[in-house]
Amino acid sequence: MKFGIVVFPGSNCDRDMKDALEQDLNKEVVMLWHKDKDLSMFSTDDCIVLPGGFSFGDYLRCGAIAQLSPMMQCVVTFANYGGKVLGVCNGFQILCESGLLPGALLPNGSQQFVCKNIHLKNKSGKIYKIPVAHGDGRYFADEKTLDDLEKNDEVLYYYCDENGEINKNANPNHAVRNIAGIRNKQGNVFGMMPHPERASSLALGNTDGVKIFNDLGLN
Repeated sequence: MKFGIVVFPGSNCDRDMKDALEQDLNKEVVMLWHKDKDLSMFSTDDCIVLPGGFSFGDYLRCGAIAQLSPMMQCVVTFANYGGKVLGVCNGFQILCESGLLPGALLPNGSQQFVCKNIHLKNKSGKIYKIPVAHGDGRYFADEKTLDDLEKNDEVLYYYCDENGEINKNANPNHAVRNIAGIRNKQGNVFGMMPHPERASSLALGNTDGVKIFNDLGLN
């Protein structure tokens, strides 16, 4: 599997993602400038990554300007043909703004930027320790959308405590139903606020991020 990482003005986690994919997962990586329009070097077996950061300074709404970039038009087409797409933090926001994922990411309930290690749990009960770093990470959707996400197993991760208990104290941003990450109905577009690329190296003392990539089938 080959990875392409889209770089927007204001991206600041693109190099972190590149290093994690290349050095920790031994993957081939191509950096993609947001103004380009060519994804012909990728097949639907590959993955395009929208990294974290502050694309276009988070003006207007987080991800709202980035989703208008020429490369994002190609990413939407790529996803609609079945190609894998991963959005992390600001990348998750861009996926929601582009309509590839439902819902929206709103300002944290505390109205403060949060940067710390948190715990996640997937539907199988696996618990991971992964860093978060965001000011607008509160996932929100209407009740019908939330019900559909959970009914169709489209919620990837919930915020939880170290014992796997899902409660408001373990929720760093007041995300509705403690949702930390979701996927689309087809299972090829993934969005999450926590940063697996920041927990993928033995040098950092945490490789739970590698487990995230593997569990998503991005290996």
